[in-house]
Amino acid sequence: MDKRNLTLLTDFYQLTMMNGYLETDRENEIAVFDVFFRQNGMITYSIACGLEQVVDYVLNLKFGEEELSYLKGLNVFPERFLNYLKDFHFTGDIYAVPEGTIVFPGEPILTVKAPIIEAQLIETAILNMLNFQTLIATKAAKIKHAAKGDVIMEFGLRRAQAPDAGIYGARAAVIGGCDSTSNVLAGKMFNIPVSGTHAHSWVMNFQDEYTAFIKYAEIYPDNALLLVDTYDTIKQGIPNAIKAFSELEKRGYSPKGIRLDSGDLAYLSKKARAMLDEAGYKNAKICASGDLDEYSINSLKNQGAKIDFWGVGTRLITSADMPALGGVYKLSAVFNDGKEIPKIKISDNAAKITNPGFKNFYRVYDRKTKKAEADVICLRSEKKVDTSKPLVITHPTDRWKKTTFTDYEVKTMQIDVIKDGKLVYNLPTLAEIKKHANEELSSLWDEYKRLDSPHLFKVDLSDKLYELKRDMLVKIRKTED
Repeated sequence: MDKRNLTLLTDFYQLTMMNGYLETDRENEIAVFDVFFRQNGMITYSIACGLEQVVDYVLNLKFGEEELSYLKGLNVFPERFLNYLKDFHFTGDIYAVPEGTIVFPGEPILTVKAPIIEAQLIETAILNMLNFQTLIATKAAKIKHAAKGDVIMEFGLRRAQAPDAGIYGARAAVIGGCDSTSNVLAGKMFNIPVSGTHAHSWVMNFQDEYTAFIKYAEIYPDNALLLVDTYDTIKQGIPNAIKAFSELEKRGYSPKGIRLDSGDLAYLSKKARAMLDEAGYKNAKICASGDLDEYSINSLKNQGAKIDFWGVGTRLITSADMPALGGVYKLSAVFNDGKEIPKIKISDNAAKITNPGFKNFYRVYDRKTKKAEADVICLRSEKKVDTSKPLVITHPTDRWKKTTFTDYEVKTMQIDVIKDGKLVYNLPTLAEIKKHANEELSSLWDEYKRLDSPHLFKVDLSDKLYELKRDMLVKIRKTED
């Protein structure tokens, strides 16, 4: 997909550690790293996104002559390391949740099992790809939910932080819930519907507003969506649009509608709706844009705004209220002669203590409603859940808090993506990913999706994982004493 060589899209210390592993003859040690994000006040749920780009990146890792020449010129790395890099390619395994899957803090949304020298290199790029795209897909889902299913157009390219953010942000936004993008390159790359109308400059470039409208309508009679707030929305913009619609109708076309980009959108949309209806254009749609997000859309909905679809740009593509997901890539295990040795990072901050071991997680669903009820992070060595028996899950820290399920189903969340350096997963189309995301969101109770004081989804640790974590912490503390 991406024809650039992204092999050097990494932090410098990944390369110094790689050389260190080679120098200490540990390059072939098998290591397990988990990608997850931590709980904070703004994260309630997220939509995993970016796996396709991760796969493309990993499968195309290669240090070419240009990359090797650059690294040699740094005068940091010995010839042995540079020679090793000449034949470098990824030979490990990657497990992940499919794109579009709902995920929660602490869950391993992607796991790498590979020789540590390989796993270390790919950390930075994986986090770069998953963090941003997951963030934007989640923001789009929240906007779509606030709009109560209205059509959402992604308009963020001009405000995105550079081209890649605009391109992959558009893709993520569509997965999360947007119906189209203004980004033509993203439309071409990912087969996304493209949409747009005209700018204020179009109106300003004609002798008067009506002429600008009628000329645009003549050129695009099937898509005459007119921007009406260049001058005076109520006194000029809407009346001139109605006049243009009348001429369009005489030629056998139905006008699409108007767009409001500024001002009091609740008030203006109500006035516009009344004026359009009175003129006989009850089917004409009203589009709104202008620094919108889930909060402003929710407010406009609550005010009874007469808006049919929404153009959302800056606050979506930049995730303005939360500009970073905070996903991390942490070592959780190594394998020595095939034997797993769990690893744990401890901290004075309990939230930063990692979950050790080679893990997966499963989701518990109510068998009747098909709604998601809880997730359980577990060790891969554990037996599968016997759904014929009651399932008791326990809070990850307050072990006295328990929930019992009797009529339930479970689904293992991570799937095999790359095995021994080879792709073993059929990458879905964007339409399939979007459909999966819709199904995932439908499986989540609205209480978890509300903007104000959302209910927190249960993410528990299996008893075996909890006991492993507890025992490791006790052992480490005894050693320190």
